[in-house]
Amino acid sequence: MTRIELAPEVLEDFDRLIEHLTKFEVPDAASRITEVLDAIQILSHSPLIGRRVKGGKRELVIGRASRGYVALYHYVDAIDVVFILAVRGQRESGFKRKQRQ
Repeated sequence: MTRIELAPEVLEDFDRLIEHLTKFEVPDAASRITEVLDAIQILSHSPLIGRRVKGGKRELVIGRASRGYVALYHYVDAIDVVFILAVRGQRESGFKRKQRQ
């Protein structure tokens, strides 16, 4: 089973998502975050499921529309590890911080 590691900055992404959901009084905010975390766990069985993007990275699309999120990750086959680099809402315009190479 593939190991999953979160970059420390991903916690900032979750803080930003939670702040947004709280600001707009979304009633199921906790379940949305749980859905994102559950979807990320799918990568432990299918690390290549995400769509390819630049630099050997991939994006896992989670949900859709206002319930949609995207997790940017890099899978290193040699050590069988998925590194989650960032998480954002699908309606956000790109990832909020510069990504590591």
